[in-house]
Amino acid sequence: IRHTIPERLDQQRHRHNRGSQGGRPTGFDREHYKKRNTVERAINRLKGFRAVATRYEKRAYIYLGTVALAALMVWLRT
Repeated sequence: IRHTIPERLDQQRHRHNRGSQGGRPTGFDREHYKKRNTVERAINRLKGFRAVATRYEKRAYIYLGTVALAALMVWLRT
């Protein structure tokens, strides 16, 4: 997901007060921000499982299975 962070109101005022020297406004897309929030919340829920957060497994396919199982448990709980 692309970088998308809303600009603070005081930064908007400062940029507006500087006029043409204030630069271009940041490209904030509300829909991208919502998707980013959804992804971050899902990852944080997965990190609630110790095996996913610490990654003790040496092999990638075992870790992928652990993540899939954790995702399934999160999905069934909701």
